[in-house]
Amino acid sequence: MGGPSSEREVSLNSGRAVAEALRSVGYDVAEIDLKGRELELPDGIEAVFVALHGEFGEDGQIQEILRTRGIPYTGSGPEASRRSFDKLLSKKTFVEKGIPTPKYEILRKGQGRSLPLPVVVKPIRQGSSIGVHIVSDEADWPAALEEALTHDGEVLVEAFIAGRELTVGVVGGEVLPVLEIKAPDGFYNYTAKYTKGLTQYIVPADISVECAAECRRLALLTFQALDCKDMGRVDFRLAPGGDLFVLELNNIPGFTGTSLLPKAARAMGIEFPELCDRIIRMACVH
Repeated sequence: MGGPSSEREVSLNSGRAVAEALRSVGYDVAEIDLKGRELELPDGIEAVFVALHGEFGEDGQIQEILRTRGIPYTGSGPEASRRSFDKLLSKKTFVEKGIPTPKYEILRKGQGRSLPLPVVVKPIRQGSSIGVHIVSDEADWPAALEEALTHDGEVLVEAFIAGRELTVGVVGGEVLPVLEIKAPDGFYNYTAKYTKGLTQYIVPADISVECAAECRRLALLTFQALDCKDMGRVDFRLAPGGDLFVLELNNIPGFTGTSLLPKAARAMGIEFPELCDRIIRMACVH
């Protein structure tokens, strides 16, 4: 837990929650707070629960280190992690596999936008909505682009889909109930994600049986298309006309008190300690 990314604090919260849950069901747990990119493990470690969010945790780097050392770990392998974390690689996979996703383009500094407003501007390799802006007014475009570019040399510009925000967790091969996110001002940003009580979560989402089934089908298809393992969470927009659009897959979703995967699991009768137990039992060397 921890790590060098901009999501360090969120990761520490996830790690502590997971450690407490695993201890409660009988595991001997060592909490390892990564300060940088060096991994030192105590002797006798049988498996690693990766609760690192963002760069170094979700992008395949820590997975490559653990694979090289032959230590079983939770979550997807290095290649699938890289594909999921990199929004451009994910988008290319969605298009290739026929998974519905908003229109997009990649811009570098000095390049003009071709998509009409409103758009969403996202750094290609960040999580937790860091650096993400919804731009509806042309006057706001330059500042949003400039800020997003500070995180990386290029950004993903995506057509904004008006409508409802849904998310679907996958644990092993099991698809969890659809959860709806009702964020203040309709923007599920960093503050909305990690401030308790600010955002409303409805699980199961109040949508038709057919829509829920299609949402869950697309979630599993996305999980499989990216070749993910153990766990993941697929984020959607549901347009007013009923069309679903896959935004991205989080290959190491949050495990904090406000996190979505544990909420969806609880709606299925899987309490947090059991969820963590299920995931650590799937740990392997990819």
